Amino acid sequence: MDTWELLHDVKKGALSDMAVDYTTHDLASVVRYSLATTRATAICPFHENVTIRVGDDAAETHAYLRVIRIVESDGTPCEHEALGSEVSRQLGQAADGVCPECAALRNDQ
Repeated sequence: MDTWELLHDVKKGALSDMAVDYTTHDLASVVRYSLATTRATAICPFHENVTIRVGDDAAETHAYLRVIRIVESDGTPCEHEALGSEVSRQLGQAADGVCPECAALRNDQ
């Protein structure tokens, strides 16, 4: 399930923080879901393959805490180092503040 499908389910009310246990086996998905739903990251509306880091420290902290709650909700022991590494990895891969593809298009005009 990709981020758009997860967000669609959240908007429909089909999921809550504790109802995402089908994704807890895939840590990357849980982290992506948490970063998106806390608005720590956003998907470029024009380039769905580009994740943008919003730069809100409080949202990033909230996302980390949400990941811990989701993982622990099904009884899985929480490995904070692995969670922290995955959150850091995804935030590090996200573009800072603006979609680079959109910025390149603006510079070409």
